[in-house]
Amino acid sequence: MTHGRKGLARKLGLTGAALMAACMTLPAQAASSDAERLTSLLKPLKTYSADFNQQIASGGGSLQNASGHMWLSRPGRFNWEVSDPYRQTVVSDGQKVYLYDPDLEQVSIRPLDQRVTHTPALLLSGQASELTENYNVSRRQQGTTEFFALSPRSNDTLFESLELVFNNERLSGIDLTDGTGQRTEISFRNIEVNPDISQSQFQFKIPEGADVMREGT
Repeated sequence: MTHGRKGLARKLGLTGAALMAACMTLPAQAASSDAERLTSLLKPLKTYSADFNQQIASGGGSLQNASGHMWLSRPGRFNWEVSDPYRQTVVSDGQKVYLYDPDLEQVSIRPLDQRVTHTPALLLSGQASELTENYNVSRRQQGTTEFFALSPRSNDTLFESLELVFNNERLSGIDLTDGTGQRTEISFRNIEVNPDISQSQFQFKIPEGADVMREGT
């Protein structure tokens, strides 16, 4: 695998996983009607499973695509499996995040720390309860589709804007823009809300012979 492909693999996998992990960050009290509505949609979401399609567009217009399947379970557990155009797995057991690239036979391990929770993966599986303290929330609606725009209140997040899309009250998409103008769009299909998911889905076993890189552990 080339250095460029390796970088793309990490970006697609980690960005997608990050987006999924952050949306379940729920406030103890909502500060506005828009935030209250978002809370009411996210609060019942204990587990989630879906196929995903992910697109990353740079400021120059180049497009990168990936697809696969994801599972999540609150608090802090997710499994993000990219199957096309390459294989890659990102797993969080609630304590550590494992990024596995089978082509490289390499596993990167990092703690599920504050830096990770400030990316959007822990918006879906995170356990922090400060959504309305950390983000400004605004809502618009088109028919049965609701759009929630989240903008960070602080400068220590890795994105500038985030939009969550709900269709018939089910999370169906996420749209992220980072500080460089790069935009990531993720759409979900074959959605299951609160399915029974074995906890083994969020336990990663390091393959025999794989190189292991530990970051911050």
